[in-house]
Amino acid sequence: IGVLIGGMSIAGVAATATDSLDRFFQEFKTLRAEFSQVVLDENLVPLEESAGRLWISRPGRFRWNYHPPFAQQIVADGNRIWIYDIELEQVTVQDQRRALERTPALLLAGQGDLRRDYVIEDLGQQGSVAWVSLRPKMRDGSFAEVQLGFQNDTLRLIQLLDHLDQITRIVLSHVEENPQILVNQF
Repeated sequence: IGVLIGGMSIAGVAATATDSLDRFFQEFKTLRAEFSQVVLDENLVPLEESAGRLWISRPGRFRWNYHPPFAQQIVADGNRIWIYDIELEQVTVQDQRRALERTPALLLAGQGDLRRDYVIEDLGQQGSVAWVSLRPKMRDGSFAEVQLGFQNDTLRLIQLLDHLDQITRIVLSHVEENPQILVNQF
């Protein structure tokens, strides 16, 4: 009986991380948060750090405002994506579907099919964070794996592992799920 109960308890923890993932992609339409981002090399040495604010409105719209010294705005309206480098006063406009194809941004924008496009693995609990791994089934994208960390059912951490063994770690704070976000934000 102890083994059965232990097995049920482990399955319960595993289901929690997957349930948080499903809730994240099914129940929220908008999200607003502050973020800090660090890019680490294969030895976990920080290469670049930045911070800012993000807005997501599903499907297809998001905005990432990076604070100085890397001031930049990335805005997607569902059709096009604008990348505005504030220091250079330069804007690049691309077709959104093509620009985001096989990237984690496509996932966060609520486009794509989790179960069809990714191998999903529950990584369990680390402290108060439940971790889920998403590995693309198509290996030709810009990343090898995305790890999402949920705390109390809310997305708090995103780790992107690229094919060069670099990790981009994004920590979300002041997360608001389903706030009203005006369309002109995008």
